[in-house]
Amino acid sequence: MTSRTKTLKVYRAADAPAGGLAGEAVAVVGYGNLGRSAALNLRDSGAKVRVGNREDEYATVARADGFEVVPLAEAASDPIVFVLLPDEVIPPVFAAEIAPALQPGAAVAFASGYCLAFKLIEAPAVVDVLLLAPRMAGTQSRTRYLAGEGFWAFVNVEADRSGRGLTRLLGLAEALGVLRAGAVEMTAVGEATLDLFVEQTVGALLGTAILLAFDVGAEAGIPAEALAMEMYMSGEMEGVFRAFREGGFLRASEEHGPTALFGGITRTLEMDREAIATSFRTILADIASGAFARRFQQEAANGYPMLTVAREMTRGESPITSAEERLRRLMR
Repeated sequence: MTSRTKTLKVYRAADAPAGGLAGEAVAVVGYGNLGRSAALNLRDSGAKVRVGNREDEYATVARADGFEVVPLAEAASDPIVFVLLPDEVIPPVFAAEIAPALQPGAAVAFASGYCLAFKLIEAPAVVDVLLLAPRMAGTQSRTRYLAGEGFWAFVNVEADRSGRGLTRLLGLAEALGVLRAGAVEMTAVGEATLDLFVEQTVGALLGTAILLAFDVGAEAGIPAEALAMEMYMSGEMEGVFRAFREGGFLRASEEHGPTALFGGITRTLEMDREAIATSFRTILADIASGAFARRFQQEAANGYPMLTVAREMTRGESPITSAEERLRRLMR
């Protein structure tokens, strides 16, 4: 059987060409958590940066940070435009304010492959289209930059109309601090599919497991605070994931005692793995077909009814939230 595994191409600091940005100004469009960190990192690396944002609280923060803040359409006229708006917000804003202002030979970069992968936007045929998707939350990317560390990202030149697409991409990645760790080449389709797939499978399954274990344990008389402590509040779980990263997912299992290893393996074998795999394949097919993206765009168009309900649930009172609050008081 022929292996389908493809060797990943990784760019590092040594791959960054001299003068990657060549004195070109960068407009950071959107000053949320990721946008703020990106703008600060770029400026600290010597890039000329201004911020495109509506007149809201984020614009106020950007000015307080010392940036010139201009309307989105004005920012989109800069040589390099880095779009860091929420995925579902980009399509209408891009069509109305960004695309018409892009200059021939300029570059537009996206921090997520979502809109490109599912054809929710159409960039003008006279600009470079770049993907630079950090695998790190905004505040963490800033913290790691200030510490002299890097953070990983997926990158790709989706369209090279200037002949400088890769040079610009690596220059942007270097200035952000990405190349101190590494930039993995991956198309927008690959990045968006992977991101959504992991969120909707591993994330959903882990979240369900924690909530169910809490409910079942509490029903059996285990103190709620002890359940929260054991599952994540003690910090042990963070150490487990760190061990996965440093030692390998399977190898890290050897760090636990025989009881944990025996119980974990035997219970894993008892699970209906094929049912879970079938569910995951269905989810992946739904994502890859663009069906999920269409539903989410409709959710946004309808004013986020499902998200509103979800946020009310997460922000309201619940047994697990109450247990966490009591446990924090005990920890203090």
